[in-house]
Amino acid sequence: MKEYRNPSNVHLPVASYVHQIEIRGPERMLILSGQIGQKLDGSIPKDSLEQLAVAWENLHRNLKAAKMEVSDLVKITTYVVGKMDVTRRRAVFAAQLKGHKPCMI
Repeated sequence: MKEYRNPSNVHLPVASYVHQIEIRGPERMLILSGQIGQKLDGSIPKDSLEQLAVAWENLHRNLKAAKMEVSDLVKITTYVVGKMDVTRRRAVFAAQLKGHKPCMI
């Protein structure tokens, strides 16, 4: 069974997609759309690291809406456009993942 959702605590999708699809069978699987640095009010911070922090907030909100946690993540794909301090980016990821080590691109 598939359930398509746009959690109310995350901004509306910016195109014709949903933020998450939960697939239930013998196991639960949550497929998430890419999360951007857009706040619930529609604003986007100018600083790329602030955008990354907001994207993580959106990821956490999606997980919470599905009654899941960061430890349920199995793969993370990131796309960076423009310049971003790699050391600070790694620090943000480490703080958000709290020791959890999913596959990552």
